Amino acid sequence: MDNIKQLHEQFRKKERRHAWLARSLQLLLLILFFALWEIASKKEWIDPLLFSSPSSIWDLFLAKWIDGSLWIHIWTTLLETGVGFILGTVLGAIIATFLWWMPLLARVLDPYLVVLNAMPKVALGPIIIVIFGPNISSSIAMGVIISIIITILVIYSAFQEVDSNYIKVMDTFGANKWQCYTHVILPSSFPAIISTLKVNVGLSWVGVIFGELLVSKQGLGYLISYGFQVFNFTLVLLSVLLTCVLATLMYVFVEAFEKLLIGKRKKS
Repeated sequence: MDNIKQLHEQFRKKERRHAWLARSLQLLLLILFFALWEIASKKEWIDPLLFSSPSSIWDLFLAKWIDGSLWIHIWTTLLETGVGFILGTVLGAIIATFLWWMPLLARVLDPYLVVLNAMPKVALGPIIIVIFGPNISSSIAMGVIISIIITILVIYSAFQEVDSNYIKVMDTFGANKWQCYTHVILPSSFPAIISTLKVNVGLSWVGVIFGELLVSKQGLGYLISYGFQVFNFTLVLLSVLLTCVLATLMYVFVEAFEKLLIGKRKKS
């Protein structure tokens, strides 16, 4: 027994070392990238007007942070992305549930869902602007539309792949459809639902930023568009980097939420 504990502890230490090494290399790679970018810009190996430099981007960030003009754009994009992410995920899961509940409806809608999934959703941007108007609703709608279709398809497929023997056992004990759904279908599809959450983080950001590029007067997408218009590529790159940082933080939050749910499942 002691040998097993010893081996387990050695394995955990090895895993921690590998995790630490991976994080260190990731950080080193990031530092190396920005260092090379700074040197290339200062030495004019690349056009500093087009590609700017990390130091110029940092100076602009500090200036806008101090005068407070950046906050409204960050908050607007975070709000739109958060709402779009939640609506796209929840509505997609609800529709997937209806499709599982009503097989005839799933069969009728299947070709249309395939077409919608194949369609480049950004092409619907002008139509969405006409429907919702040139405001925050259009950006949120873009985030929802881009994430909802993939949510429906992934979660519904997970529902379909649940072992039918589990359903037969539930039927044997007289369970109704709702009990089969809550006790078998939903728990069995938990990994797919979590994967969908992670995918939807990126999709929601894509939809919202594109919506802001088209119509918004606030948000990081608007700053990207405005920076291009006035030929201020430092502002463009600052907005892009902020988008990357915020999207990463949102992804980390979803991962933490995943661990919380997994912990609760293990306890139950």
